[in-house]
Amino acid sequence: MLDTPRSEGYTIRLSFLVGFLINQSVPPQKPKFSGRRTAGIVSAAVLFTLLGVLIASNLDLSAPSVAQVPTNVSQTGLFPVVDKGGHMQSPFVDVVNQVADAVVNVSATTRDNQAHWWLRGGHYAMSRGSGFFFREDGYVLTNNHVVANAMEITVRTSSGYEYRAQLVGNDPESDLAVLRVEPEEKVTVIPFGDSDEIQVGDWAIAIGNPFPEQGLDRTVTVGVVSAKGRSQLRFTGDTPYYQNYIQTDAAINPGNSGGPLLNLRGECIGVNAAITSPTGSSVGIGFAIPINLARAIVPDLIATGKPSRGWLGVQMSDVNERQAKRLGLNAVRGVVIDSVFVGSPADQAGIQPGDVVVKFNNQEVVNGSQFSVLVSTLRQGNTIPVEVVRDGKHVNLKTTIGDRDSGLAQSLENPGGGAHPETEVLLGMELSRYTPEIARDIGAEHVDGLYVWRVYPGTAADRAGVTAGSIIMKIGKNAVSSVEEFLSAVRQEEDRSRIPLIVQEPDGAIARKILRQ
Repeated sequence: MLDTPRSEGYTIRLSFLVGFLINQSVPPQKPKFSGRRTAGIVSAAVLFTLLGVLIASNLDLSAPSVAQVPTNVSQTGLFPVVDKGGHMQSPFVDVVNQVADAVVNVSATTRDNQAHWWLRGGHYAMSRGSGFFFREDGYVLTNNHVVANAMEITVRTSSGYEYRAQLVGNDPESDLAVLRVEPEEKVTVIPFGDSDEIQVGDWAIAIGNPFPEQGLDRTVTVGVVSAKGRSQLRFTGDTPYYQNYIQTDAAINPGNSGGPLLNLRGECIGVNAAITSPTGSSVGIGFAIPINLARAIVPDLIATGKPSRGWLGVQMSDVNERQAKRLGLNAVRGVVIDSVFVGSPADQAGIQPGDVVVKFNNQEVVNGSQFSVLVSTLRQGNTIPVEVVRDGKHVNLKTTIGDRDSGLAQSLENPGGGAHPETEVLLGMELSRYTPEIARDIGAEHVDGLYVWRVYPGTAADRAGVTAGSIIMKIGKNAVSSVEEFLSAVRQEEDRSRIPLIVQEPDGAIARKILRQ
């Protein structure tokens, strides 16, 4: 990239040098102080200086560029170009040439459970999406929702070869799946990048399979990283529990699911997964699963078919504005520990109910969704630092991560192991009476109702948008403050497929939710 001001400086200085040298080549004359002679000398000097400008302007004496490869809009400009042998070219061309052949079409045949009962025996549906090779021995990464409940999976490569694919492992909670084929060709692979390094404003390139029935495979769209750490999103169908999405305005159309989101180095920084749109097509709000989340679970999917996740042993809720002000936090960020399982890693580390976790493993904690991802991607046995705010003071602790499956199994065998053994699971929610003690622990005012400790993904409560930390105050017209009153109110509803709730949300707002069974 030329440094224009410096180049112009070189040209101007050189013009004066050339003019001076030419002037010096003129034989010296004895000074005569006539006006005509003086004007002639000045005219000659100006003429030779202009000649020097013309000569120097055709010379390339600009300083060599030391600029690094640009990564975002502020460095490249709105319409970035690079010089390729004297031809100006988009920097996205090299990336596409490097990795496009690694992107594959994925189609899955599933049984259509939405069909009428008399057709279900032989009625099938087709799910289509994208994926990409990340290992030369035929391993493909894609979304779980592309291949969920598949009876048969087919992968079609850029060269037109079709392969029957094996589902190696899948994880509905993160919406990732690993397939494997035995390619008869040499395949291109896409390396994993580092999604923690990306910044809002970095260029993002999406490659996918938007409309396969029209032959529009491996379509390229370009945009920027619009935001990081998106969570608490609701999608049509099953919504993944672990959410820490990259948001991008690179168009993610139907069928792009499972394709790569790339940086300008040709590295995968995310797996395209979903869009938010009132029309069903891209309006510039797309979401990709960070590749670092995939890094954490892909080895387990290959080795055992399912992920191994870290476990802390707490129940939590997001910090609300009232709590943030009371604790003197700089922003409404962090998670409140509602309860701690006895004997869990959190209990052994000294984490207490009422603590607000503001940093975990040296990363700022934003909300419960992000915190769950941070914990889940760690391995059993990892010892990591935790910073909590307790009674207005910052306390630094260390905890050793446990295994989630083992920890949950132990907690189910010992239901009194948690701080609130009286909880009940109803309609996808873990509930208990909202007591003055709970209100004190979370820094909120007490009202009559049921406290929501947890909402299970994919349930009626989850689909209705009920969140952990909410307080259920009424079912229909009936006030509820105990599990018994909750069950009685549900029975009194004429249409039990549609149960109306009045809840106080974690931020104090009163909302109406409909649980559709």
